[in-house]
Amino acid sequence: MAAHLTEAFLEALAVERGAAANTLAAYGRDLAEYAAFLKARGRSVADAGRADVTAFVADLSARGLARTTQARRLSAVRQLHKFLFAEGRRSDDPTTTVDRPKPARPLPKVLSMDEVGRMLDTAALLAAADTEKPRDKLRTLRFSAMMEVLYASGLRVSELVGLPAAAVRADTRAMTVRGKGGKERLVPLGARGREAVLAYRAALKAAGGAGGRHLFPAESESGHVTRQAFARELKAFAAGLGIAPAKVSPHVVRHAFASHLLSNGADLRVVQELLGHADIATTQIYTHVLEHRLAALVADHHPLSGG
Repeated sequence: MAAHLTEAFLEALAVERGAAANTLAAYGRDLAEYAAFLKARGRSVADAGRADVTAFVADLSARGLARTTQARRLSAVRQLHKFLFAEGRRSDDPTTTVDRPKPARPLPKVLSMDEVGRMLDTAALLAAADTEKPRDKLRTLRFSAMMEVLYASGLRVSELVGLPAAAVRADTRAMTVRGKGGKERLVPLGARGREAVLAYRAALKAAGGAGGRHLFPAESESGHVTRQAFARELKAFAAGLGIAPAKVSPHVVRHAFASHLLSNGADLRVVQELLGHADIATTQIYTHVLEHRLAALVADHHPLSGG
């Protein structure tokens, strides 16, 4: 009887929804596993209850299956029971109150301190070097300044490229940035970032290009360097240093800013404020850094650690 119910569902998928053969095969495998699990509990799809479905999901998790796989199999089970209820084959749907496995939030890609240091130092050396073309000189100075500001402040790339010219002066130690939802926050700049911006501004002024509204002006519709242009330049620069371009983006540098702060003892709430996260839960993706640091502290200092 139970096998007949599953076959009826798969037939409906094929006829009414036009499901492809591969899709039907995948549903068939998932539901066969569900049926086998129920049989071991002395149940079937005809009489399975909420506790049986919940136990099935728990079993998937206990076996270490990826959460996406767990979610896919639960989806197949949900659709089966929804069909049986709609067709009058069952008087209830035991899956309506079963929670879907939450997808694991991927850890952010993070550059090491050494990698960021190499990028910043190389950009600074190139900016300081003599070039034949003034345009090339301005480009290297601008790129170095943008890198220094990005890593010093943890800005979103949209915030970085949109900085107004007045954001940095000779005495600037921190900048007021308008982030998502128009919310303002104070972010650090640091001596290296300030000096890189001032050097770029001086060269821009000497070339007759100063006086605009933007800190990093460009010949674009917005009047400033675009997010896409800076991202392309950053990837190309990283590739030149032997760092995989796929590993690098403006957002990854922002991640590096947060992770490196935490690994050196910064408070999570402080990092939340600096990043402009409205919810601490968003910042908690970086707690893997804290976990590694705490584990190292215990290993180094606990009397029973054996270290």
